[in-house]
Amino acid sequence: MASQYSTYTKPELEKKLKKQKTILIIQGVLVFLMIIFAVFSTVDRGMTFHTFLPLFFAPMFFAMYFEYNQIKKELRLRN
Repeated sequence: MASQYSTYTKPELEKKLKKQKTILIIQGVLVFLMIIFAVFSTVDRGMTFHTFLPLFFAPMFFAMYFEYNQIKKELRLRN
């Protein structure tokens, strides 16, 4: 079965990998900061909306991480 990235050229994949890595790092930092904020908010005010906010964004981070690994795998297959 062909990968969804099999139609991309190697330079396009490298560009997409670089962009994906940058976005992944930014999103990872933001999720980490949300977790820290949620902990402090929960300690200070108890259970609020901010307590559960990281739970909504963490799955997006893991989906992007999975896509990043798929792109890396496709590039490795082409070398």
